[in-house]
Amino acid sequence: MKLKYLALCLTAGLIYSCASKSSTAATPPPPPTPNTAVVKDVVTDEASGKVAYENHCGKCHKLFDPKDFSKTEWAPILVRMQKKAKLSDAEMAPITNYIYTQL
Repeated sequence: MKLKYLALCLTAGLIYSCASKSSTAATPPPPPTPNTAVVKDVVTDEASGKVAYENHCGKCHKLFDPKDFSKTEWAPILVRMQKKAKLSDAEMAPITNYIYTQL
């Protein structure tokens, strides 16, 4: 009996640990922050965002000009693409900032 209980607990633990941890509600990208300069190379967040946009987004499809869409149109696109590209919020923030500053 103890063996069955132990097997049941281990199976439940395994199933729980393999379950998806993401929520079903989409969270909007963080709001843009003002451009800040990196002291050593004088590289702005905008420049790093452009590089990230080109490197991450350009892998799968042609790059759109940020002015092709409005800010309200970009918001759900960025959320959807962040999930598809499996980018963290920290990786997505410079991309979002770059796109929003180009509008």
